[in-house]
Amino acid sequence: MAASTAGPPPDGPGASLHTDPAESPPPPVRHPRRRGTELLLLLIAVLISGYGYVEVGLATGGAVPAGAAGYGAGLGLLALLAHGAVRLRAGYADPLLLPIAVLLNGIGLVLIYRLDLATPSDEAAPTQLVWSALGVGLFTAVVLLLRDHRTLQRYAYLSVATALVLLVVPIFFPAVNGARIWIRAGGLSFQPGEFAKILLAIFFAAYLAVNRHALAYTGRRIRKLQFPTARVLGPVLTIWLASVGVLVLERDLGTSLLFFGLFVVLLYVATGRTGWIAVGLLLAAAGAVAVGSLEPHVHSRVENWLHPFASIEAGEGAGQLAQTYFAFASGGLLGSGLGQGDSILIGFAAKSDFILATAGEELGLAGLFAIFLLYALLVARGLRAGLAQRNPFGRLLATGLASIVALQVFVIAGGVTGLIPLTGMAMPFLAQGGSSVVTNWIIVALLIRMSDAARRPEPAPEGPPDGPADGPGDGTGAGPAPSGGGPGGVPGGAPGGEGNRT
Repeated sequence: MAASTAGPPPDGPGASLHTDPAESPPPPVRHPRRRGTELLLLLIAVLISGYGYVEVGLATGGAVPAGAAGYGAGLGLLALLAHGAVRLRAGYADPLLLPIAVLLNGIGLVLIYRLDLATPSDEAAPTQLVWSALGVGLFTAVVLLLRDHRTLQRYAYLSVATALVLLVVPIFFPAVNGARIWIRAGGLSFQPGEFAKILLAIFFAAYLAVNRHALAYTGRRIRKLQFPTARVLGPVLTIWLASVGVLVLERDLGTSLLFFGLFVVLLYVATGRTGWIAVGLLLAAAGAVAVGSLEPHVHSRVENWLHPFASIEAGEGAGQLAQTYFAFASGGLLGSGLGQGDSILIGFAAKSDFILATAGEELGLAGLFAIFLLYALLVARGLRAGLAQRNPFGRLLATGLASIVALQVFVIAGGVTGLIPLTGMAMPFLAQGGSSVVTNWIIVALLIRMSDAARRPEPAPEGPPDGPADGPGDGTGAGPAPSGGGPGGVPGGAPGGEGNRT
């Protein structure tokens, strides 16, 4: 019997039947949509917020508040509106981002309502609910209208120009509590610096995405640090110095610290050079010492931080920071209960800068840790959306937006707990402040849009599996990248014409 011999696979039409399975491309990873999980978590968030509202009424008046049903229905409708937009246009988005935002916003409304009961002549909860509704409306608009976050690259210079205008305008308005950061017209007021931080994040992400290789591998090396050329670093450094300088003139040191941290974080993410972190910390320390010594308004805050009980020893009573410490001590581990604290003794900023004191006193250390855990999850999910991006602009923008939330929480919580000197900023979603809550809803909308882009399955390639890897659209399957060397004509692309490809 003749032995059969195995020859090479045929080259004819039947060759595909003999293709080695190891050479075929792996199937795309399909992430579950999990919109049902998101809806369930939203229901839990609304129920927790509604329970807190009822608990405040029972503790202070012995009866369920008259507006409890309206509050729960209003918050539920806002949550359903946002969920519907995500389900319709961002079906693969992270299912935790929206419920965390709704829960934090709901807890903030409960705490502000609780403080309103102690100040009947200065109610802030109804206005905060209106601002929250506006924030959810803008969230819905961003999710529905922004089909691809990479479109924002085209408006890099428009974004930075608008941001600088928003930062400069408050200089021409009267100062409020020592800072010129508000625009007041009639009975309305808003803080334009809150919106400027998103626009600056877009510009930094767009510019650094194009110039990341030039920043990392060109320039002069001093010891172990690689300093890029002025031609590459100069434009973004000039924009950052201009924005921080304006904020220093306005005495808005909290926002200037936020912009500085955002700039350093994005430089580190773009270049991968840990030296930027060291340089940033040194510059921050030097700037803090200089401003704290020369600026009287900041110097007084540093003195209050170093000696919080000095006013008590002088017989003038407890100041705001001392009252905050007393509130934390009174709350203990489990808290005194919603509606049963005395944090209103802090004074005029109890609903804004010192909202954490009410949470610490009435919810205790356990409740305070739960709130910090929600912020940590929000930031972690934002960073996760950034790491999963297929293009450098999306990676930098998501990281920058998540860092904005993280830096705000650190600056405010650190100031209230005595870790660092106090700066005037609003706790995201939690504190009174219409501009802040609207801005943070826009940040969550952008993170959801980028999370959907990262988790959405890529379309099947039209060409052969072993075709060229580089082509239009940066390999993301979303069409060609913007021309002109970078986002919106941002000059100074990476060496070798790399553009914005990874």
